[in-house]
Amino acid sequence: MALALPLTGAASDPFAGRVAGPPQNCITLRTGNGPTIIDRQTMLYRDGGRLWKATPIGACTSSMEPISTVVVEVYGGQLCQNDRFRILSPGMSIPSPFCRFGPFTPYVKVKK
Repeated sequence: MALALPLTGAASDPFAGRVAGPPQNCITLRTGNGPTIIDRQTMLYRDGGRLWKATPIGACTSSMEPISTVVVEVYGGQLCQNDRFRILSPGMSIPSPFCRFGPFTPYVKVKK
C-alpha cells in the first residue's frame, strides 16, 4: 500500500524538552501521526507524546522540503528501517528516486 501524505514544517524546535532513546528498527503506524519533514535530513512521526525521528538514506534528500509530499510504501502496520519512500515536490508529477528510512529514534518529554 502506498500513502501520499502532504507535509508541513515545524515552526519551532520539536525536540525541545525531549530526550532521545535507543534507535529502533520499526515503528507502528497510527492514523495522522506523520510524517513531517523538518529539514533535508530529518522526518518526524508522532505517536501520542512520543516523536520518532527518521533520517533518510538515499538520493532524494535534496528534494526534501517541508512543503513536499512523502509517498511511503507501507507493508502491514509497521514502518521499518530500509522501507522505501519517494518525495514529490510541489508542482511536479514525477517523484524523486527511491529513498530508504534509517533507524527510528524515539524522543520523549522530560518530566519535571
